[in-house]
Parts: sequence; C-alpha cells; structure tokens
Amino acid sequence: MSSKDYKSLPVTVEKPIPVSYDLGNLSVFDSNVLDRNDFDSSNAAREEHIRNATRDNVQLLINQLLSLPIKSTTNSSGTSDQGANMTLLRLPEPITELPREKPLPKPKAPTKWEKFAAKKGIKSKEKSGKMVYDEASGEWAPKWGYKGINKKLDDQWLVEVDDKVKGTENELVDPRTLNRQERKKLIKKNERQQKKNLAGK
Repeated sequence: MSSKDYKSLPVTVEKPIPVSYDLGNLSVFDSNVLDRNDFDSSNAAREEHIRNATRDNVQLLINQLLSLPIKSTTNSSGTSDQGANMTLLRLPEPITELPREKPLPKPKAPTKWEKFAAKKGIKSKEKSGKMVYDEASGEWAPKWGYKGINKKLDDQWLVEVDDKVKGTENELVDPRTLNRQERKKLIKKNERQQKKNLAGK
C-alpha cells in the first residue's frame, strides 16, 4: 500500500477490544488477538499486515494526543516577516515504569573516619551556608566578602568596648579600625600561604 493509499484511510479505527494508552510514554497497548498466519515468515503479505496493524495503533495514539489540551504559539523567526507556528501538547505523567538502562550503583564502603564516627556516635556538622539573615536590614547578606556581615562593625556609630581590653593600652583603640586591620592581616596571611603552596608544587 502506497503512502497515498494510507492518507485515504479513515482516522477512526474500531477494535473488538479497546486498546489501553500510556500517553506519558507515547505508548499503545493492543490486547487484540492476531492471526498467526498473517504474521508468519512464510506469508508473502506479512509486511503489509505488520504495517496495517502499526498504522491503526499509531492512528489511535494520535487521536488520543489530539484530545489533549493544545496550545498554539506564533514566534517570529529572525529579521524576516515570516512567523513560525508551534503547537504544544502537555503530556500526562507516565503510567508504565520503564526499566533502568544501567544497574543501581553499589553503595560505597564507609571510610575509616565514617566507621570511627559511627562507633563513637559523632555526627557531622551541617553546613550553614554562605548567607546569614540580617535582622537590622531585614535582608539576607553574605557572611564575608563584598557587603559581608563581618563588616557590619565598621558602619556602627556606637561600639561596645570588650572587657578584655579595659585598663590596657588597647582600651582607646577604635574597634572599627581594629576590625578592618584584622581583616587585612588575614587577607595578607592567606596570600602568603597561597604563594607558599604554589611554590611547593
């Protein structure tokens, strides 16, 4: 049968037993009984019977897909005045569970530390993240770096003096300046350490 003959076939297909669908997987399950003689390898019309059965089930699938909500869009393509029409179908969730392509990964053997921690009942600390909530501004801010919360002390107009420095020569040192100096020292220390690491490679 030529492609022209297929186009002339009706879009409605009747089956003795209704087929079932899994539109999420674009599948049709046909439980109708097939004649073994039609699909025997010695039958000259075997290929035609296969094409006809496939065509009918694909037609049933297309009919079901066209019953789903359809959304059409028109997008302009580039600088030309021509428009590109798109028809979108939202498929339902799949029903049939398909087998995995690869086997499940084997669980990793625990490390020496994990064995020791489990024996001693040591729990790993949860990562707190890089952001922290600033109640004064009502916004989330980074703990350090640009606009970091660690620079909050620099902008305060009133600073409490630490009890440790009371009565010492550092009592009159501005904590805001000290905070900046400590950060700069830490940055220089990290840079020196980084240079040492690069030189050791």
